[in-house]
Amino acid sequence: MTGATVWLTGLPSAGKTTIARALARRLRWEGHAVEVLDGDELRTFLSADLGFSRADRDTHVRRVGFVAELLASHGVKALVPVIAPYETSREAVRAHHQAEGTAYLEVHVATPLSVCSARDVKGLYARQAAGDLTGLTGVDDPYEEPQAPDLRLEAHGAPAEESAAAVHALLTERGLA
Repeated sequence: MTGATVWLTGLPSAGKTTIARALARRLRWEGHAVEVLDGDELRTFLSADLGFSRADRDTHVRRVGFVAELLASHGVKALVPVIAPYETSREAVRAHHQAEGTAYLEVHVATPLSVCSARDVKGLYARQAAGDLTGLTGVDDPYEEPQAPDLRLEAHGAPAEESAAAVHALLTERGLA
């Protein structure tokens, strides 16, 4: 089976990981090799030496992109729910995949800030509002929305399985599922 990287970008608490896990279940059921490369887990194990400056965030995204491309080049569907706030970082990951001849799809999980803040899955928005956290992506640090993603999901109005189905349809359309 053909590998691919599916990069899910969006604000904190947008639903990226939930969608990736739902898609992973479906792809595994169909017999695909799948790995979910969760941004928080990778920060702990791959980028523990990095902070949250623009340069450190760029380095983290490029590291994750390299791991995803490596997996995808070996036939794995690498599902990557990572904020990746800067367009230049995401484009560098896409360019590396293209140079290696590996499929790369960018999915923008376009959940509004108000919804993400209300969900506040990790308590980040509450900590930022209390003054205990600075540099929160989309609030006091930039998030550059993708200008031309392969798919834009307005996921906040739909169940995760429906959003996962839309990503699956894109994979199928591109001959990757």
